[in-house]
Amino acid sequence: MTEFDGLPLLRSPVAIAAFEGWNDAADASTAAVEHLEQVWEAREVTSIDPEDFYDFQVSRPTITMAEGETRKIEWPTTRFTVASPPGAERDVVLIRGIEPSMRWRTFCESVLEICHSLEVNRIVLLGALLADVPYTRPLPISGSASDREIGEKYKVVPTRYDGPTGIVGVLHEAAARADLDALSFWVHVPHYANNPPCPKATLALLSRIEDVLDLPVPMADLAEQADDWEKKVRAAAEQDSELGEYVRELEERVGDAGIQPLTGDEIASEFEKYLRRRGGSAGPTAGSW
Repeated sequence: MTEFDGLPLLRSPVAIAAFEGWNDAADASTAAVEHLEQVWEAREVTSIDPEDFYDFQVSRPTITMAEGETRKIEWPTTRFTVASPPGAERDVVLIRGIEPSMRWRTFCESVLEICHSLEVNRIVLLGALLADVPYTRPLPISGSASDREIGEKYKVVPTRYDGPTGIVGVLHEAAARADLDALSFWVHVPHYANNPPCPKATLALLSRIEDVLDLPVPMADLAEQADDWEKKVRAAAEQDSELGEYVRELEERVGDAGIQPLTGDEIASEFEKYLRRRGGSAGPTAGSW
């Protein structure tokens, strides 16, 4: 791999991006990118200077010991790594970071400038949202595409969501305006089982990545982890009759065109109704993600 202006010269690269925070229910989307970093042994090529984009009282830097003595500070940022999957004729740029606290438009310009320098021809944005879906069935994935033909090719189920958006939505629009092919995939995570990790949701996103890249992704033990996750949720539903009944209702609605991702207020309302039936009260985390 040769260098040009400090960045590697890549082979028809596609970028895959995910961000911690509002866009990342159960940490499912960032876990997908982290998985790719590990199985494809990605190497870091650059990062964005966090000074202008993060409130360090919200996303605090961490301090660690290095070599047993030297103390090292790790700053919250967005990092770019490059992977060369075995047998592939293209490279993959992996973008993983934290949703910025400020200057989102400038942040998106910085991300796209690096993508342009790396000659990325397509960016795939991953997200995870809370929804009223049964954990027993394949988790739905909705999304959007900057080009109708691309959306049809990869069978993107258009999102019908209207409301506040996160950095994934803003970056998708910025990429489209910059004439960069953009795809977004959002996995629907059961709101009643939203504690991270959610390997079943991560697995669902990785299967869509395989489709887009036309490459096999080593799944390691994710399938086993997803099975264990289902067993834990099933055990909880068996011990809680109200939750079990709610899941059965969701199963009956699978395939109903009326199933929609829940807004934060709707999730809070669902939790409140659920807790009222159990004789409890909703806490401050009900519906938050």
